[in-house]
Amino acid sequence: MSTAKKEYKRVTVKSLVDMKATGEKISMLTAYDYTMAKIVDSAGVDVILVGDSASNVMAGHETTLPITLDQMIYHASSVVRAIYRALIVVDLPFGSYQSDPKEALRSAIRIMKESGAHSVKLEGGKEIKESIKRILNAGIPVMGHLGLTPQSIYKFGTYTVRAKEEQEAEQLLEDAKMLEKLGCFAIVLEKIPAKLAKQVAESVSIPIIGIGAGPEVDGQVLVLHDMIGMTHEFNPRFLRRYLNLYEEMSTAISQYVDDVKTQDFPNESESY
Repeated sequence: MSTAKKEYKRVTVKSLVDMKATGEKISMLTAYDYTMAKIVDSAGVDVILVGDSASNVMAGHETTLPITLDQMIYHASSVVRAIYRALIVVDLPFGSYQSDPKEALRSAIRIMKESGAHSVKLEGGKEIKESIKRILNAGIPVMGHLGLTPQSIYKFGTYTVRAKEEQEAEQLLEDAKMLEKLGCFAIVLEKIPAKLAKQVAESVSIPIIGIGAGPEVDGQVLVLHDMIGMTHEFNPRFLRRYLNLYEEMSTAISQYVDDVKTQDFPNESESY
């Protein structure tokens, strides 16, 4: 059972570790722009992820691969200007860290210096160990990401659940322990069996944030636009829609169009 919510003036990486220690669940949502980030922060979300999912949600790409480092810095900068409380984590985009640890460090430094964000997130385990070490050695907090890693979608060929087979599950658990040992402050587990996610959460002292990883982890993350129903084509099992903004906004905009066409808007009180 989670304990009562503690009020943090500013959420830090230490705050998240403390939350895990006390049993308080961690809330995490994406945001990509100033207006939405301001709403998310004021609502009390603990962590805001400036995700490379902006490639899909904001730019309409099929995958997360096309978004660039410059674009991620732009989105992160917009979010930073809105925030008073939440910890901001920024995804390092595809191609900015996988091949060269020095390039990974340069990419992470650019995000921190140019956006003002608090930390970065990288997808992968042992194959990016050296990149993570370089970034951590520079004093930059790192969040890991295991399980379904969308930047590797063409390697997997599908968005189905990962680590269902024993060998992959063992590797994931090993990678999680390695990320903790390296010094990562938290790990996202995406779309893996709930039983395995629970095992990982119990095996490490750092927070485990789940998305499609069941309830027995230390926190949850969703893409904001999915959670509030601005998107409507994406319907995975793990998604709970708290609003249906697609329908509400479509209705409101249609009404606006009608009002303009019929000269109902603007009326006398809305004119100078």
